[in-house]
Amino acid sequence: MYQEKLKIDWVTVGLWAFLVVFGWVNIYAATYSESQAAVFDFNTFHGKQLVWALAAAVIALVVVLTEPRFFSNTAYIIYGAVLALLVVTLFIATVTKGATSWINLGPFKLQPSEFAKFATALALAKYMSAIDVEWKQTRTKVASLIIIGIPAVLVFLQHDTGSALVFTAFVLPLFREGLSGIILIIGLVAIALFVLALLVNKYILLGILVVLAVLYLYVWLNKRSARDYWRVAAVLACCAVFVFSVDFVFNHVLESHQRERIDVLLGKSEDLQGAGYNVHQSKIAIGSGGIVGKGFLHGTVTKADFVPEQHTDFIFCTVGEEWGWLGASLLVAAYVWLLIRLVNMAERQRSRFSRFYGYSVASILFMHLFVNIGMVLGLVPVIGIPLPFFSYGGSSLLAFTMLLFIFIRQDASKNQLL
Repeated sequence: MYQEKLKIDWVTVGLWAFLVVFGWVNIYAATYSESQAAVFDFNTFHGKQLVWALAAAVIALVVVLTEPRFFSNTAYIIYGAVLALLVVTLFIATVTKGATSWINLGPFKLQPSEFAKFATALALAKYMSAIDVEWKQTRTKVASLIIIGIPAVLVFLQHDTGSALVFTAFVLPLFREGLSGIILIIGLVAIALFVLALLVNKYILLGILVVLAVLYLYVWLNKRSARDYWRVAAVLACCAVFVFSVDFVFNHVLESHQRERIDVLLGKSEDLQGAGYNVHQSKIAIGSGGIVGKGFLHGTVTKADFVPEQHTDFIFCTVGEEWGWLGASLLVAAYVWLLIRLVNMAERQRSRFSRFYGYSVASILFMHLFVNIGMVLGLVPVIGIPLPFFSYGGSSLLAFTMLLFIFIRQDASKNQLL
């Protein structure tokens, strides 16, 4: 029979199960109180997360038992349906924590932006696997940008900047398909210029860029042509426009709380009772855990609710305080193992669709891991995205489970050309 040919990667499934269970344990710890200590109290955060975890397990089973071609054949339909849901969200969503990205469904809330990630991964993989698609063609680059950009813009319009930024992760699988590394360099330079423009006088910064351009022309290049001068001049002009537009973007595009968080991160202000409060308390919680932690349900900073959102975006600080450096390292090691395994699984795919989708899964998880732990440690601005499979949230857990198990299902039939 067809299903007997399945070769499920049980190590990946085991890593998923470990993250879900360990996440639930820490949600229980982060929200524990003697009055709500019952494990099966479904009015609590841990009780609700248990329901979502069971639902995620059912979804995982359904996905694994689904014909693998279903996902490639319906990729554009799923993508279109999620886009329509994102548009509807703009009109009917309720404001939650400054964002209009949640739809009320009676006792539950749905966040369509979470499902947009795997829908975009499917659509992009479907497009990149087409026979007549070559990365060297301009139309391929434009089409890829449109597929990624539409949901990213819709999510951004919901004032959910963190989720919108996650879509930049799709640049990574595009490198595997032939995207020039110059794009990554441009992105890193843009980030560096943005930060420097906020810290350094813009005319001084522009002068430094001119000096670097002169050094490039007269020290680095042995032979110079008129074309080299024009290229350097064009790059300088673009850098100048970008540098002098930073203030406009910072003051008129970013929300006030985002500006405050960036100022705190860059050391321009120290608001330990406002924008910097979460990160400050998170560092205290993690630092107080030491090597082995204070023990399960013994986190003093956690129990006193000093860290806001400690069961969602800042749940890593609960791990650091109660399980210590060892527990936090174990968690990070599990994520790294999962990412490495996903990349290895992607490389062994015969289908271009499966390979690209696998790299997309790894890239999305990496982006969430890097940003979430980075903001908890104060290394990146607080933008509010969950730790995959770990943070509290039904939409997040279900969407990440679908994202991962679709690839596990593809890998189970990797010898078929989908």
